[in-house]
Amino acid sequence: MQVAILDERAVLRIIGGDAAKFLDNIVTNDVESLKGDEARFAALLTPQGKIVADFFVIGIAEEDGGGFLIDAPKALAEDIAKKLGFYKLRAAITIEERPDLAVAAVLDGTASTELGVVYADPRHPELGQRIILPAADAKADLENAGFAIADASAYHNKRVTLGIPDGGKDYVYLDTYPHEADMDQLHGVDFKKGCFIGQEVVSRMEHKTTPRTRIVPVRFESAPFPGVEVKAGDKPAGHMGSGGNGRGLAKVRLDRIHDALQKGEKITAGGIELSLEKPAWARFLFPGEPGFGA
Repeated sequence: MQVAILDERAVLRIIGGDAAKFLDNIVTNDVESLKGDEARFAALLTPQGKIVADFFVIGIAEEDGGGFLIDAPKALAEDIAKKLGFYKLRAAITIEERPDLAVAAVLDGTASTELGVVYADPRHPELGQRIILPAADAKADLENAGFAIADASAYHNKRVTLGIPDGGKDYVYLDTYPHEADMDQLHGVDFKKGCFIGQEVVSRMEHKTTPRTRIVPVRFESAPFPGVEVKAGDKPAGHMGSGGNGRGLAKVRLDRIHDALQKGEKITAGGIELSLEKPAWARFLFPGEPGFGA
């Protein structure tokens, strides 16, 4: 069994009688129906519909104190707490940063709830479980449970192979819509729930338009640097994100990729040829498929 401790993640806790309703009114996914040790992938958006931060919201059973934990990027944890506090108004909630807790991702095997809060990654079944546990003894506790500690790069390689984007690595916060980050495909937006911040824009993209830009998996012989411009023929088409071991992710204009492929032109990044690969979970039309752009 293998597990990676994700030092780049942080944990917040939201408690109080209004916690469920409060979160449900501002984030992209349904929170009120969450059960204990169940997680939802969600984001906090700007009023214009762009991603401020994405995270996991985990329900905590009443017998364990109730409320919710948020598994979020460490670099954004303080800002998330401040943003939530801004929207708090008179809601009966308390927002806590929990530096005493760590996040780990199970790469192989199954974790026991004796380790801490254990939940399935809601984005994709093959991403397995995540664990929130006391930070001070995280390594020792995981090893005592039979896990070998892997480097966090092993987790990211698995994520990239599955085509799952990661904020800050594959797209820029405050400059990306949920559809562009594939949140609509990865169970990160509930289009049937009530209003949330930015909901009008996101709903319009879902029902009235076809997103032109998305993050997609790519293959290559040598990895382009993250941030390098992707070109479709001689036209700019996006930028590279995570990459390694012949696989990567790129945020690209699908229409420009499609046009280039129709003309027999190459897709490149920093002079390195790329080939796009449709992930198994994608429900949107892919460049080169019949009906694309119709």
